[in-house]
Amino acid sequence: MNPQWRTAVSATLHCLTGCAIGEVLGMVIGTAAGWSALPTVLLSIALAFLFGYSLTMRPVLRAGVAFKTAVGVALAADTLSITVMEIADNAFIVAIPGAMDAGLTSLLFWASLIASLAIAFVITVPVNRWTISRGRGHAVVHKYH
Repeated sequence: MNPQWRTAVSATLHCLTGCAIGEVLGMVIGTAAGWSALPTVLLSIALAFLFGYSLTMRPVLRAGVAFKTAVGVALAADTLSITVMEIADNAFIVAIPGAMDAGLTSLLFWASLIASLAIAFVITVPVNRWTISRGRGHAVVHKYH
């Protein structure tokens, strides 16, 4: 595999981790609270960005970078990736009839959520490959490792 593709897959897995934590947490909270799809999706998106940026900032902060700079690095590294991932996975799960109303004990809920994250990963890898090839996106984090 080409090194830029390998880096893009690694960056997307990193992004997927933060997005999945936020997405699953948001969906579980919204579903358990009986919220409609819109507030549940909005919470999931907010938490996906929060956890995605936090996971990027952690090693940057450990490298001794100031908090404000680390925030800037996380925004530059992950905003496009998280945005694409969130659009893809939320569009998918909302499009599955009954998935948002299925409940936490439903196979439909969990299968739709897992499938949405897998699809978002596949869609986001080429986006990360494109940004990395231009020295942007996740490539900006590597100078702090």
